[in-house]
Amino acid sequence: MRPLRPGDPVQLVAAGSALLGEATAERLQAGCAVLASWGLRPPDPEALRQRWLERHWGYLAGSDAERLADLTDSGAPLLACVRGGWGAARLLEHQPSLPQGWLLGFSDVTSLLWAQQAGGRSGAIHGPLLTTLAAEPAWSQERLRRLLFGDGTLPALQGEGWAGGVATGPLLVGNLTVATHLLGTRQLPPLRGAILVLEDVGEAPYRIERMLTHWRLCGALQQLAGIGFGSFSGCDEANDPAAPAEQAAGRRFSLAEVLRERTADLAIPVVAGLPVGHEAGNAALPLGRLVRLDGDSGHLDLLS
Repeated sequence: MRPLRPGDPVQLVAAGSALLGEATAERLQAGCAVLASWGLRPPDPEALRQRWLERHWGYLAGSDAERLADLTDSGAPLLACVRGGWGAARLLEHQPSLPQGWLLGFSDVTSLLWAQQAGGRSGAIHGPLLTTLAAEPAWSQERLRRLLFGDGTLPALQGEGWAGGVATGPLLVGNLTVATHLLGTRQLPPLRGAILVLEDVGEAPYRIERMLTHWRLCGALQQLAGIGFGSFSGCDEANDPAAPAEQAAGRRFSLAEVLRERTADLAIPVVAGLPVGHEAGNAALPLGRLVRLDGDSGHLDLLS
């Protein structure tokens, strides 16, 4: 994948949920300002905001056709997704020809990143959205800039080793809920021998357990060379009204207990607490690149 150069244009992609409110608009403008400070040429965010505000389609940022045009009707070397939510996976029904270029985002954008990887195209980056980029710490912004511009080696990420050993393999990163709904589809990249890093937000532990059990039942987790967990924001709360009665009565597993138990017998390195996900400090990671996961030290290193 060609590194970006100063002066390169940026295409903004609203693949999922609608952009609502002045605070969202301000975050979008701030994210574009970060890209501009790197010498890139994002479009005028105010003009785009007005267009997106006018084209709501239910809770989405326009019809499938309109959102698909954001994704495919561009020759820009960087496609930067503006927000998550829901809706990106709908675009895969139309079997889009995803571009040969950098595609940046996370959360709901997982479906697009994984489809690009499954289609044999490089350039998918699990990293900040345009509406979260400006709130990222300086080290995270610099990591993304260096990755896009090919500017030197990226430092290892530090987590907490849960299961020892060292494994190498191609990197796959995504949101657990979104990725779970890609199992059994053509948009699922190869899992055998991969290092998988998962994150999520707002899911109760019993729902996390249910999803990981699905991965086990279809043999997906058993194919991995290693697994890492990023942040699971708001996933350890006890006040979910839909929780089983046993949990409401106080007899419940914690998030950590669920993650540990569902991976303990895989005999592969497991690392938790990686700086990836819905909290500030969402480290950019390139899908498909060779990485090493060290379950003893808790390190995740890019090797290529």
